[in-house]
Amino acid sequence: MTSTIPDIHGECDPRFQAVRDALANNFTAHDELGSAVAVYHEGQKVVDLWAGHMDAARSKPWREDTLCIMYSIAKSICATSVHILADRGLVDLEAPVADYWPAFAQNGKEGVLVRHIISHNCGVCFADATEAGDVYDYDRMIAALEVQAPAWPAGSKGAYNTVNIGFLAGEVVRRVTGTPIQKFVQENICAPLGVDYQIGVREEDLDRVADLQPNPAGSAMAAQAADGETPLSRAWRPNPKPMNTDVQNSAEFRTSGIPSFGGFGEARAMARIYAMLANGGEIDGVRILSPEAVARATVTQWTEEADGMTGRPMRYAMGYAKNPPGASIMGPNANAFGHLGSGGARALADPDRNLALCFVSDLHSEGFGVGVRTEAIVEAAFAAL
Repeated sequence: MTSTIPDIHGECDPRFQAVRDALANNFTAHDELGSAVAVYHEGQKVVDLWAGHMDAARSKPWREDTLCIMYSIAKSICATSVHILADRGLVDLEAPVADYWPAFAQNGKEGVLVRHIISHNCGVCFADATEAGDVYDYDRMIAALEVQAPAWPAGSKGAYNTVNIGFLAGEVVRRVTGTPIQKFVQENICAPLGVDYQIGVREEDLDRVADLQPNPAGSAMAAQAADGETPLSRAWRPNPKPMNTDVQNSAEFRTSGIPSFGGFGEARAMARIYAMLANGGEIDGVRILSPEAVARATVTQWTEEADGMTGRPMRYAMGYAKNPPGASIMGPNANAFGHLGSGGARALADPDRNLALCFVSDLHSEGFGVGVRTEAIVEAAFAAL
């Protein structure tokens, strides 16, 4: 199915015309509904575009200030929060998590280090003491994680920690600072950078949120989670049932502040955060991390041809995905890093080329969140260099 191209709004440096063309082609060739893309190069915003609609009826045009769910990109932002504390000398990445959160040591977790919980290799991938919907209740999730036994020894295996990572990182942040992770992100990342990204949408901003629509091709991750015999199904135990777009478009989901996948924002906001990372932790005179902290955070921690959660090839640094074996989802450079959101959102930073981008859409991607529309945007951005 194809559709006509809507008006494309915003600004685009002529050097990056290929990105604008790719955005337009997503509408004509791939029936895009609504989306936005922002690109930074050498610390300067060179693309800030949006087009389409916020709803399936195509009655609400995508606005300059539209917020879109970015799903698991939130995982990387929670990890960034831990890196900020480490950079300030408040957290030791090589220390046991139990040094900051004593109750976490139960049931064989005394050897889990802080770096393990943000690197998707801590082994604490499940929360068996939860019930459907507990992901909305932070305290219940923390209580369940305290008694959960690791599925394997920390550091021995990489497995995408789909639900738990934001709660694990968030509780370390809360124990050290006394501040909930959602507020910490606002005060220490978003406010200094002047960006609008919210883990848990404020009530007054709910009318700005685009409605996510299911992809006719289906979601491979949702299908895998629906199979009661898979690790992903076990990991999704605390999620609402069913975990569909009706639930994800609800005010309860949008405002709940799920730290692992409940972040909403503007593409330009996440692009600016990743531009800061691509630029060694600073942008426009605002320093969030030291260059040494960024370098440490982005060293590969594990590579798996089939990770322990989804069975897909993956490579992770401390909180950031890198190009997995046989793919270039973060662009052509092996040093690039970023994160996917299962709906098709993507954020990435290439420090060698000092390039950062974020793409968001309200039409769920096909497959495992990679998606042809997202791939086209990434390819166009790098082709412009």
